[in-house]
Amino acid sequence: MNLRNRTILITGGTSGLGLEFARQLLALGNTVILTGRDQAKLTHAQQQLPQAHIFQSDVGQLGAIEQLYNQVVAQFPTLDVLLNNAGEMRKLNLNDPALDVADMTRELDVNLLGPIRMVQQFLPHLKRQPAAAILNVSSALALVPFPLCPVYGAAKAGLHSYTQSLRVQLQGTAVQVFELLAPAAKTPLTEQFAKSVDSWRLMDPDKLIAAALQGLQQDQAEIYPGQSATLRIMSRLVPGFMLRQFSKPVAQEFGQPQR
Repeated sequence: MNLRNRTILITGGTSGLGLEFARQLLALGNTVILTGRDQAKLTHAQQQLPQAHIFQSDVGQLGAIEQLYNQVVAQFPTLDVLLNNAGEMRKLNLNDPALDVADMTRELDVNLLGPIRMVQQFLPHLKRQPAAAILNVSSALALVPFPLCPVYGAAKAGLHSYTQSLRVQLQGTAVQVFELLAPAAKTPLTEQFAKSVDSWRLMDPDKLIAAALQGLQQDQAEIYPGQSATLRIMSRLVPGFMLRQFSKPVAQEFGQPQR
């Protein structure tokens, strides 16, 4: 995939991996459009990257996606890359009777339904371009459950499956489909896990994104940077062992469940 002189829309672009994607893609001479829910964070991102264009939007809201599409395509008709990066990750104690039933599925709206709806909204436009691409940012936790964050893992597993199906159905079109199965990285998303994950295990965002862009340029359909590559193998060879390892933080964070 050519990564120069493209017009790229990045959801969740105000911090973490999204902001680093923007930084490195701008350095390659691309037009970069950032979206996010928080206007103040968007403004701060644009201050850091003055060449970036910003649109406030929430991928968890269906109406916002249609509005974003109309605004972006009108101003950037050459848009040819959709990068679904927006994500939310929460610890959820499923034994907690106070857990809000309506709120607990919020990560599905952002991490799974958001990318699906974004793709469906932008796909007709992308198919009209001479060459186009979709990159869904998934997670290594799509491969092994992380019981501390049960809905996040379920959403990413669903996104992994959806992306594979999307790739099959778009064969023969001008749209390439990629997936980044990201390892844990030093981003705001993982700050809440300081007690559960050793900091040395977290990948630097600049190295992670550099590896992702190299994978895109080499047309790797699924990109496994850093420890994701190891987890991919281990999840196949010893899935039970990996689940037990990833389950340890539950007792540490929530204590033993009541019987």
